[in-house]
Amino acid sequence: MTDAQEGFRGWFAARKGVWSRLRFTSLRLRLVVVFGLVALTAAVSASGIAYWLNREAVLRRTQDAVLRDFEQEMQNRAGLLPPEPTQDELQHTAGQMANSSQRFSVLLVAQDAGGKPVYSSSGGLDGFTLTDVPKSLRTAVNEKQTDSDGKSEYHLYWQRIVEDDTPYLIAGTRVNGGGPTGYMLKSLEQEAKDLNSLAWSLGIATGLALIGSALLAQAAATTVLKPVQRLGAAARRLGEGKLDTRLLVSGTDELADLSRTFNNAAEALEKRVADMASRDESSRRFVADMSHELRTPLTAITAVTEVLEEELEAESGSMDPMIEPAVRLVVSETRRLNDLVENLMEVTRFDAGTARLVLDYVDVADQITACIDARAWLDAVDLDAARGLMARLDPRRLDVILANLIGNALKHGGSPVRVAVREADDSVVIEVRDHGPGIPEDVLPHVFDRFYKASASRPRSEGSGLGLSIALENAHIHGGEITAANSPEGGAVFTLRLPRDASELAEQTNGNGGNGANGKDADGAKNAKKGDA
Repeated sequence: MTDAQEGFRGWFAARKGVWSRLRFTSLRLRLVVVFGLVALTAAVSASGIAYWLNREAVLRRTQDAVLRDFEQEMQNRAGLLPPEPTQDELQHTAGQMANSSQRFSVLLVAQDAGGKPVYSSSGGLDGFTLTDVPKSLRTAVNEKQTDSDGKSEYHLYWQRIVEDDTPYLIAGTRVNGGGPTGYMLKSLEQEAKDLNSLAWSLGIATGLALIGSALLAQAAATTVLKPVQRLGAAARRLGEGKLDTRLLVSGTDELADLSRTFNNAAEALEKRVADMASRDESSRRFVADMSHELRTPLTAITAVTEVLEEELEAESGSMDPMIEPAVRLVVSETRRLNDLVENLMEVTRFDAGTARLVLDYVDVADQITACIDARAWLDAVDLDAARGLMARLDPRRLDVILANLIGNALKHGGSPVRVAVREADDSVVIEVRDHGPGIPEDVLPHVFDRFYKASASRPRSEGSGLGLSIALENAHIHGGEITAANSPEGGAVFTLRLPRDASELAEQTNGNGGNGANGKDADGAKNAKKGDA
């Protein structure tokens, strides 16, 4: 196939696609087409009926006048001829008959005294001849018909013919009681011209009716569709979050009722969203205030628990063995409560949109090593990362993500946990894989949900249920993503994908009124061997 053919096929396909979209999506076009088809059908039907009725009326009026005149001429002139007329007598009579008011050609046929046929035409030798008369008409004219009273006589017969695209009326009869046979030929060219003029007039009227119907359909479509278009535009604005969108209502028709219904629905939606936003803001403010207020007593409690923990670790063994389990429980629960408050404050910052990035160039391998070393996970984690892979990220938030992913793998999957780093396009991909039983399929969609725990029968565990959620939020603020899946070889795989340079996103995030809150590591340095689910 040549380039020209290929180009034509592409052009035709594009045009076909445009027409298909117009045909199936444009209500205005469909309305105009339907109006046009209805008007065309009505106009063509009316024009056809009018043309047929006028054609029959014109032809019948002309035909009746000509036949009546011809029949009278046959009775008044041909009937006076002798039974065996001469050529001159026939010629003279034919000429007189042709000079009647209808101006038709006449052919007279008779027999002379010797029994030979005699022919005379009003037009002479080159005029109307017997060969111009159809054989069926000649047979009918020369056949006697018996009337109801028993008398046999000849009748008048006629026929319409077309020669050289010109219509003619031809008729014939025979004088009753003996006499010549007469034939008449009348041109209907003038009547045909009149009918053609009528057809053109009706065609023009049909075209004007079609154009008028299209204009009428356009006006009707504009009248009907303009409110629908306004409604569609308002619905789009409402979908974009502009809840104060309202329609101007005028009239009492169905479209006005639809506009009123839309306004009522939009008003109810705006009120509902405002109430929900108010409640959500109150909830966030309550959590933030509660977390903030808890920090003061928690600071004192933490100081006391640190003293108690030092007493537990002292070699003197001065603590009463009876209260040692209770002290250990207080220490662990205080640490857990402290982490929960810090996590709640971090979540509140994300919800309020006040979290921001503090970027720096980091070696990804060194950052992972530092995270593992700070939590004493070196013996439990296998790191597969090449040095020198630099990225512009927030080191603290990257540490939070890694701490939660690796800690979660250690707690639920067991060691060894394998951490692999690779470069993909302009992104850094970090995979954290454990060798545990994997994540149940019904749990996979919810692993990043806040406070979600796989076992409802074990609502109390070391984790708060916020770690993975906070890790995902920290990935999102970088413009990255975290996905969870099960490895075919067994165990769960968490894949972290971060951009090599988050500067552009940081400018957008920090320009939205970020307050520079830094938060705290999800697990904390003192929770070195405890991941957070």
